[in-house]
Amino acid sequence: MPTQRSLAAKTILFLKGLAMGAANKVPGVSGGTVSFVFGFYEELIYSFKKINLTAIKLLINGRFKSFFYYTNAQFLLLIMGGSIFSYFSISLVLDYFLVNYELYVWSWFFGMIIGSVIYIAKGFGEWNAKNISSLLIGVVVGLGISFLKPASENDNLWFVFLCGIVGVSGMTLPGLSGSFILILMGNYVLLLVDAVNELFFITTSILMGNFDVLEDPEKIRYLKIISVFTAGSIFGLVTFSHILGYVLKKYNAIVTAVIIGFITGSLGIVWPWKKAIYLQQNDTFLLDKTGQKIVANYERFIPDVLSSETWFAILYIFIGVGLIVIIDFYGRNKK
Repeated sequence: MPTQRSLAAKTILFLKGLAMGAANKVPGVSGGTVSFVFGFYEELIYSFKKINLTAIKLLINGRFKSFFYYTNAQFLLLIMGGSIFSYFSISLVLDYFLVNYELYVWSWFFGMIIGSVIYIAKGFGEWNAKNISSLLIGVVVGLGISFLKPASENDNLWFVFLCGIVGVSGMTLPGLSGSFILILMGNYVLLLVDAVNELFFITTSILMGNFDVLEDPEKIRYLKIISVFTAGSIFGLVTFSHILGYVLKKYNAIVTAVIIGFITGSLGIVWPWKKAIYLQQNDTFLLDKTGQKIVANYERFIPDVLSSETWFAILYIFIGVGLIVIIDFYGRNKK
């Protein structure tokens, strides 16, 4: 049920939303993992599950207070508000570090995911044959996804809607990166780089009184794309939350084991030592709106153990693990 929160608790929840939003934008990192480790995953699924016919009836009948309470709207606004704000703030800083300190950023994420697996598995309970089998299935699927080859870009609106449904999986399924799924579907740059940048430009232009942008066919095209993608994401969130809400209640141990497997399997995606393979057309690199080359996939390799860079990367892995340990310690002492 919805709970009353102090100003400090609301601020912390917003900051958790920031972290989840930043994670969702990075290919290979799952925002769902952040929600799982930070301890608000089940409330997130519960809240999305409450967006149903009852909620719509309350809204239509003007019972806004009841709608707000029924859907746990305060929680959703703080988390989703933090996630959206992150796309235009924290994630931009993260983009800078990914460009300039790529190895160390991936090492940090790699360590955080290792720490997340330890954190979740520690409190799992009994590892019987059924749960171990579920874990292995999660690992195999996670690893299998990490080695798939991406498709080419497709701006058909029905496909964009599907991308919204599938891409939102990173928020609802820990260990399954929505951004990486969009790379595999060929639309990561279109939806999370170009369309988001254009939306930001259009919004700021309108706020400054420049409505001429609405007469630009290219700008309108991106508005349609981001609108359809958003609609698909909302549909996916509501649909997945109902399914997950049911299976979490009925098969909690099995689902948790699969989630741990997903997160473990995602280590293949965020392996720090990899060489980017960029999209090309007629021997020319394709660029996004910012002039950066578009990553198609990664070629992984074993690092040189004698290199000081390798040891610095390993240090960042331990820093990532340590951050999760600190979060765990904070959570236990808060109870």
